[in-house]
Amino acid sequence: MKKNYKTALLWCLPGLLSLAAWLPLAFLAGGSLMDALEVREKLGPALLGSGGYASWTLLPRYPTPVPYIELLLDSPAFFVMFWNSVRITAGALIGQLLCAVPAAWWFALHRGRLSRWLYTLYLVLMIMPFQVTMVSSYLVLGRLGLLDSHWSIILPAAFSTFPVFIIYRFFRSIPVSLIEAAQLDGAGPFQLFRHIGLPLGRGGIICALVLGVLDCWNMIEQPMTFLKEKARWPLSLFLPAITVEGMGLALAASVITLLPVLLVFLWGQSHLEEGITASGVKE
Repeated sequence: MKKNYKTALLWCLPGLLSLAAWLPLAFLAGGSLMDALEVREKLGPALLGSGGYASWTLLPRYPTPVPYIELLLDSPAFFVMFWNSVRITAGALIGQLLCAVPAAWWFALHRGRLSRWLYTLYLVLMIMPFQVTMVSSYLVLGRLGLLDSHWSIILPAAFSTFPVFIIYRFFRSIPVSLIEAAQLDGAGPFQLFRHIGLPLGRGGIICALVLGVLDCWNMIEQPMTFLKEKARWPLSLFLPAITVEGMGLALAASVITLLPVLLVFLWGQSHLEEGITASGVKE
């Protein structure tokens, strides 16, 4: 009996923590179905400075699809920014595949001092925040004539070092004996990469892509720094431009903005967990 009580307690605690993490999303989904009057009534004391206390409920008093209709039919800027986000994210992911995957394979294949030293430099670059490299990146992109274009966001993301760190761990776990056996059979570098590296490192590549989608889709500082024309802004900058009067529209936009990354996360969840586990294993 005592053992069952402890087991139930161990299950209840993670359940409560999980519920606390999901509650904001439930409030967001419910608030997106509120009409403007109800949103103003509940959030007015906090956002408009009116008297009383702000409140919120899980379900709206009178659910209405009006915020979604206004967003999808009367907000052309939303669709422009949505496709801007799609282009930026897709371009960055393609660049990461072309740059990070071969780099991670090279680091995993060459296990000498030089490769370890270069890999350490990669790790140092990975922990540097955007604020540290913002000025130098701005000057370089300005000299290349790429400011105020999507390339100013895509190129730095394509050369990100974090995907190399994730994929490297999967390539590193490939047995050396398997690679040596393939070399004895006459396999060249490209054949090793194609027939051994890519199939066995597939989980790490998918994990890096999922994390890349989450990162690129939610970028705020980079677009605000490098993009001046609002027509080129991604979807992450749509919400800050909404006023208090359009809070219902902002809630509906938040739900729609969340859906693509949520679907990508659910699709690659197993590979993401595998990648997090692999990245935490010491050599």
